Amino acid sequence: MSVAAYRQSLRDTASPRQLERKVLAQVTAELEAAGADTDGFARVHAVDRNRRLWGVLVADLAGPDNLLPDQLKAGLISLGLWVNRYSGDVLTKGSPLAPLIDVNRTVMQGLAGGNNAAA
Repeated sequence: MSVAAYRQSLRDTASPRQLERKVLAQVTAELEAAGADTDGFARVHAVDRNRRLWGVLVADLAGPDNLLPDQLKAGLISLGLWVNRYSGDVLTKGSPLAPLIDVNRTVMQGLAGGNNAAA
């Protein structure tokens, strides 16, 4: 097995927690780019992608197979519902993207084990 194949194998075996963090980082980067861009479509696309991601996370958290503690699940589900509502405000009222970015970064830090790595 070549070194490149071995490295790819390691990347493919990331934990669910690592994958969730990676997707959150990608979506957060899109939100940041959209905030710096004047293109309205980029903003809509980034907010929609973030909203869909949080919808998937909430559905997973609410599922019977999710083993997180109930209090943590409830808090994250509440956060997901807030993301959905606030995303509507971003799209209809022009509210800033920063609160969505901050929430994602905080969750990413939690997924990283609470260290200060934000991306």
